[in-house]
Amino acid sequence: MPLKRLSKNHENLIEKPFRKIRVYGGKAVSLRADEITLPNGKKATREFMEHPGAVAVLPVLDDGRLVFVRQYRYPVGRVTLEIPAGKLHSLKDSPLKRVRAELKEETGCTAKVIKPLMDFWPTTAFSNELLRIYLASGIRHGRANPDEDEFLRMEILSFKKAWAMLERGEIKDSKTIIALQAYKIRKGTSHKGT
Repeated sequence: MPLKRLSKNHENLIEKPFRKIRVYGGKAVSLRADEITLPNGKKATREFMEHPGAVAVLPVLDDGRLVFVRQYRYPVGRVTLEIPAGKLHSLKDSPLKRVRAELKEETGCTAKVIKPLMDFWPTTAFSNELLRIYLASGIRHGRANPDEDEFLRMEILSFKKAWAMLERGEIKDSKTIIALQAYKIRKGTSHKGT
């Protein structure tokens, strides 16, 4: 549902900024501490991470297997299993162009077809990041070319194995969990009535 439509239907819930304050501006994110007016007229502060948005892609091979990457994630101190993804370079960056670039960089794969799977806000309480997930098919393998500070290993799994890992709690990355769930729903819907 578009944000403007929500605003009109829920006017008594809207918080209005009166002073925007950037506390920190980094390469990946910025931190803000905006002063706002609450619906009841009182003042408050909203601290959050400002993010240009990101894209992720669930590559599906012709035989139905899925392409993932393993990488070390410093904030959680673990090697994770994830779908390929990356941050938009700016608010003007094309999500479709970025998702094709991230797929190629991280896995070496290119896709004949890339379609939107779903968009979501990963953490609405403290970030404005919008993450767009795509579904890729017609995959061709090539040579990966990750950023110089990225160390990745491609991993190909059947949907059944990936789903079992999700159910056992072995996949903890939110975009990957959401992508697998959305893909399962889409697969189930596409087979109805056939």
